[in-house]
Amino acid sequence: MTSLSPAAPLVLINAVGLTGRWLPHAPRLAALAQKGGLTRFTEVLPAVTTTAQATLLTGYLPSDHGIVGNGWLFRETGEVRFWQQSNTLLQKEPFYATAARRARKQGKRFRASQLFWWFNQGARVDFSLTPKPWYGADGDKRFGISGQPQSLATEAVQALGEFPFPSFWGPRAGYPATEWIARAAAWHLEKEHPDLLMVYLPHLDYDPQRLGTAGSDMKRLMEELDRACIPLLDACAQTGAVPWVVSEYGHFDVNRPIFLNRALRKAGLLEVRDGPFGEILETFQSRAFAVADHQLAHVYVRDPRDLDRVAEIIGSQEGVASVCRGEERAAMGLNHSRAGEIIALSQIDSWFAYPYWLDDSRAPDFARTVDIHRKPGYDPCELFVDPAIRFPMLRVMRRLAAKKLGFRTLFDLIPLDASLVKGSHGLQAPDPLDRPVWIGGAQHEKRQEIAMTQFREQVLLALGLADE
Repeated sequence: MTSLSPAAPLVLINAVGLTGRWLPHAPRLAALAQKGGLTRFTEVLPAVTTTAQATLLTGYLPSDHGIVGNGWLFRETGEVRFWQQSNTLLQKEPFYATAARRARKQGKRFRASQLFWWFNQGARVDFSLTPKPWYGADGDKRFGISGQPQSLATEAVQALGEFPFPSFWGPRAGYPATEWIARAAAWHLEKEHPDLLMVYLPHLDYDPQRLGTAGSDMKRLMEELDRACIPLLDACAQTGAVPWVVSEYGHFDVNRPIFLNRALRKAGLLEVRDGPFGEILETFQSRAFAVADHQLAHVYVRDPRDLDRVAEIIGSQEGVASVCRGEERAAMGLNHSRAGEIIALSQIDSWFAYPYWLDDSRAPDFARTVDIHRKPGYDPCELFVDPAIRFPMLRVMRRLAAKKLGFRTLFDLIPLDASLVKGSHGLQAPDPLDRPVWIGGAQHEKRQEIAMTQFREQVLLALGLADE
């Protein structure tokens, strides 16, 4: 007969962008840190969403778990793909799968829930919620969330209302998505009482990228994050669950986009195919191109004889701090086949922009839209409405009207001006106050700072499943 785990349920809140510098503006979270302790994380490279989450989940660096960024070149198909949700992309076992396996071996019950963390599709958890639009054959797109079991998404919407998808990413990204996810987590915790509940709250990842921390009202943002967490923290108290809060990185103020692909194109190394929808990057024909991901770029070089030349071009660009190649990538934890032959890091006040076209009139049609899967690089310009559009809401209304009448249309509201972006992340913070944090684990870890790779074992210890 299966017995209940003796450990208290663990609620793991991922408040991306949270650092010790801003914590005093969040009274409830600060009180949790005062009671349960605060430990800083040394960032993994690149300090971006999917890589950081994969390291927290598996206890390994990208060289082993394979998540070398938010996106990379899939060499088998020649496609640059970002924001993939498939759990099988993780090449090491996440802690929730380890916990379930160990619990079965020990005759214990163990149920895990994963709400909006990455690598959700196909994850070995009992419950999950994740953003997943519907795509029609005519090019139409409808917002929605998916669940495991599928009925969970329906039940969540019935209980909480529709998920505010536009506030999860895009020009309207902001508080409503985080508030909904936190309420969903509280509702789910009280309803199902899982042994492990993982919750992703993205609120601090928006304005600090748009405006930089210097241009953002960080006090207000922290107060909003704190307010969103209250129902979930109250639910923890009512159910006896232990809340931990972690983050993935802090943000840096930036003032310089770096266009590696344009430099490679001018050097005759990057090829495009021009057509009715603008210029499209040709990965098969290009001798070199860069996959830009915040403050790190993977540069893929087809012919080893071009490595010296490409490295020289990349290293000569203003704002590039370092260029690594070959086995040098091992010291960064990025010696993996998915990584570029060359890896570039920016200076802390700079970031890598993906555009490869030289004339904005030939930009691909998706460049002016929110299209996270089609762009061959990360594009924070999607957080803005193009300031050159005099009446953006009028354009939106016209596009919506055309869509309802059955016409194909583009919501072409996104600017091409990378200089609008004032915040980024991806590097290790020079000031410990700007590093990501782990709140609530003082009973397990006494050091002021640990590597992200050490967190996995702390989760298993808290669940009472540290040993086989």
